[in-house]
Amino acid sequence: MITASHLYNYLTCPHRVTMDAFADPATRGEPSPFVQLLWERGSLFEAETIRMLGLPFVDLSKLRGDEKEAATRAAIERGEGLIYNGRLSADGLLGEPDLLRREGTTAAALARYVAVDIKSGAGYEGAGGNGGEGGEEEGKPKAHYGVQIALYTDLLRRLDRSAGDYGFIWDVHGREVRYDLHAPLGVRDPERTLWSVYLETRQAVERALSAPEGRGETTPAAAAVCKQCVWRQPCLAELKARGDLTLLPELGRAKRDVLVRQFPTVANLANANIDRFVTKNGRKTEFPGVGPGTLRKFQARARLCSAKKADAAPYLTASVDFIPKPKTEVYFDIETDPMRDLCYLHGFIVRENGDAATEQFVGIYAEDVTPEAEHDAFRAAWTFLQQHRESLVVYYSKYERTAYRKLANRFPDVCRLEEVEALFALPRSLDLYLDVIRSKSEWPTMDYSVKTLAKYLGFQWRDTDPSGASSIEWFNRWAETRDPALKQRLLDYNEDDCVAMRVVLDAVRGMRVREG
Repeated sequence: MITASHLYNYLTCPHRVTMDAFADPATRGEPSPFVQLLWERGSLFEAETIRMLGLPFVDLSKLRGDEKEAATRAAIERGEGLIYNGRLSADGLLGEPDLLRREGTTAAALARYVAVDIKSGAGYEGAGGNGGEGGEEEGKPKAHYGVQIALYTDLLRRLDRSAGDYGFIWDVHGREVRYDLHAPLGVRDPERTLWSVYLETRQAVERALSAPEGRGETTPAAAAVCKQCVWRQPCLAELKARGDLTLLPELGRAKRDVLVRQFPTVANLANANIDRFVTKNGRKTEFPGVGPGTLRKFQARARLCSAKKADAAPYLTASVDFIPKPKTEVYFDIETDPMRDLCYLHGFIVRENGDAATEQFVGIYAEDVTPEAEHDAFRAAWTFLQQHRESLVVYYSKYERTAYRKLANRFPDVCRLEEVEALFALPRSLDLYLDVIRSKSEWPTMDYSVKTLAKYLGFQWRDTDPSGASSIEWFNRWAETRDPALKQRLLDYNEDDCVAMRVVLDAVRGMRVREG
């Protein structure tokens, strides 16, 4: 049976479907505390949403298997208005939508239904707290939500009980987001719809599940999503054993699958004459979506990662003389709880005259999970930054800027949006990742996260499990218990993140530009 989970997992990582079906269970890891928190919060949010419905519904949540399916079909035959936690199957498909809602007529014989799924995330891709980054744009439907709605709709169609090719997501912001399955997902490819994505994904899952022991149909690939996956260790071991191209920074599954026929391994790419794959005018390669510059960049990374340890030193590809060198530097990192849409910690390391001995940590913590506490912490952090107008503010990637834009929209009495833009622009501030690491350096690592680079340089976090995902789980436990030890753990983790940026920037300032 193909389920909604199969479709969701395939879009996240195609190989996850194969591993779940065929891999040795003994090699499976335990779900991380963060993943368990997501499950728990999702279940609590669903239960709270159902409790707040204020509408009569048929509750099938205590039933299982065939008994649940029989009860679902009986409720449909009776024309019930709302069916919670039902189960439908047909033609090798199985779905358990959160809700089935009758649309239109009240006549039982003519009753038609749509699926409604309750999600503890935003209903739109890239949506912020009230829509988009600035609270205005809605974004587009999420494909991994859409294929689930499409599966339930497909089942209703096969049972001749569908009200139409659409469904709804009830999201964390209390919105009912309509998912039209045949609406174009973009202007460039009007034929691509949630329904077409569903059909492609369903067929791919069918092939993966029907392949002998899953062989050859899917392959692992290194990606950010791997960090929370129960199959991380066996997949990573396989990738390293065969020198897979996705071990290189920013070379993901799609580009790997384009390049792999000519360059099966990292070593092959490192030693190849790539000029023969570049067109005569030098503008394109024979690999769709991979230009000459990108191909040369990947080869440089392959050579660096294939080199002997003594020769595998990071280097600059361009000068970084543009980085200001003021008397005072402020290293800046925030912590947020995306499930509450709350920025609860603004952390700063202040350093004078490039001397690590002068470093002082300032952690501004929201002492509650309320908008008022978030506002007060933001105001204090903004005041602190205004006191360091002559300092260089260093942050890593655009997350802080995006969060501050949202906070400025949410709390306009603290600062204006144009003030946020001025704060995060050179020479006032430096985005260490985008301005330097990603654009002007190469490293012999799998990725360019600040944790990976700082650890490569010898820095160690005090916590045994330092990650953004883990910090969300710690904060959730603090919000429930107000345990001061958890608060201190969060402050220490944030301080170490700030120091890690300083470690990386100091290393960059000591690097030389490699010719060519």
